[in-house]
Amino acid sequence: MFPSKLFSGLLTDLYELTMAAGYVQNRFNDRATFELFVRHLPRNRNYLVAAGLEQALDYLENVHFPPDEISYLRTLPIFRHVQTSFYDFLATFRFSGDVWAMPEGTIFFAGEPVVRVTAPIAEAELAETSLLSIIHLQTFIASKTARVTTAAAGRPVIEFGSRRAHGVEAGVLAARAALIAGCAGTSNTYAGHCHGVPAYGTQAHSWIMAHDDESTAFRKFLDVFPEQATLLVDTYDVRAAIDKTTPWDANPVGCASTVVTYWPIVSGLGSGLIVLAGRMCKFSSRVTSMKIALRHFSQATPIDSFGVRTALSTSADAPNVEVIYKLVEVELDHQVRGMAKFSVDNKTYPGRKQVFYFQGENGHYSGNTIALEDEDFPLAKSLLIPVMRDGHRLEVACQDPVSSVRNAQARFLAARAHLPEHILRIVTAEPIYPVSYSAGLESLPEQARNSFLSTASV
Repeated sequence: MFPSKLFSGLLTDLYELTMAAGYVQNRFNDRATFELFVRHLPRNRNYLVAAGLEQALDYLENVHFPPDEISYLRTLPIFRHVQTSFYDFLATFRFSGDVWAMPEGTIFFAGEPVVRVTAPIAEAELAETSLLSIIHLQTFIASKTARVTTAAAGRPVIEFGSRRAHGVEAGVLAARAALIAGCAGTSNTYAGHCHGVPAYGTQAHSWIMAHDDESTAFRKFLDVFPEQATLLVDTYDVRAAIDKTTPWDANPVGCASTVVTYWPIVSGLGSGLIVLAGRMCKFSSRVTSMKIALRHFSQATPIDSFGVRTALSTSADAPNVEVIYKLVEVELDHQVRGMAKFSVDNKTYPGRKQVFYFQGENGHYSGNTIALEDEDFPLAKSLLIPVMRDGHRLEVACQDPVSSVRNAQARFLAARAHLPEHILRIVTAEPIYPVSYSAGLESLPEQARNSFLSTASV
């Protein structure tokens, strides 16, 4: 669900509209299939987490062109000679295609199609920009979060990054993606409301600074929030602030509260707050260092939970993923033709594809195979499922916002438990997770090339 319900058909790049005009004016109405996938894994990412499908389907079901937007297009010089049939097409535009996709929370790898769209070619083209943007944002945030929640070694991680997100809406969607990849809650109250997850908050340093001294600030906050208070101890002097809370350890109300400090978390994982709960007098001598590597924490470290801010909501160490949307098939004159790119650095494979995963005897995933959709691997399970037909969601994709996040998180946590141990490390895995192409798929690029060359020579 989009907070602002952005379903405008203009949420696309201009060249998608120029191509659509060309298709309409030339009566090129054939169906085409596009696949959305990631070409390469970012640095220090051994796997990715699919997210954003809910919003992608929401967009496809609702995208349209209001009259004022069509009027705007008429004013653009590039459309000066376009026939009225294009504007008639836009006036009644609704996405009518079919979509297969990996459910949210699915773990995937480079080259594997995450979303597959089959529709009249103009419709499929117009969907490209928004689909890429929607899937990209939540996927790279979820993939970053997966590293952080793994490094937290079972301790809860709270998403605290809305204030540094790239816009208000991005903050909500980043919180959602973080929840899918294992966060226990968020500081974004709108996201908490929409997705039925706990909303967490501490207090700002300004609360402490607004009072005459820290003890007064702490006590007044506890008066208002006796059971859920969280106290910041790093406004002035961490050790001195913790010492001021020590007399309250014997107080049941004080023990129910937590004491936290903001520390930079190094090693490329994030920065945020570390929550230390319980009898803080035991830990006062241990909270003097101002830099801690999250991956170095052991289960014995006296830390209750983590809140991560900017590095999570922006995936600061890998702020983008090379996600692309490529034509793989066109039905021309009732004949299906596979489409591919042949350039060395940007090669693609033709044909509609499915992704299969295998498990070893120990239950761990042992490898994936990208194959044609009609190939069969009896010992493997497929990842892409149908989620939309004729422009309408199928039952499997009809979930309320709360269930969609909960189900996606459960799917991710179950899948992560089956990954080989070295793939879970937060440094580049050696060896990488094995992903191969089926023999049937490997033979198609050359066939497509020969077909293209023979057609071009006519």
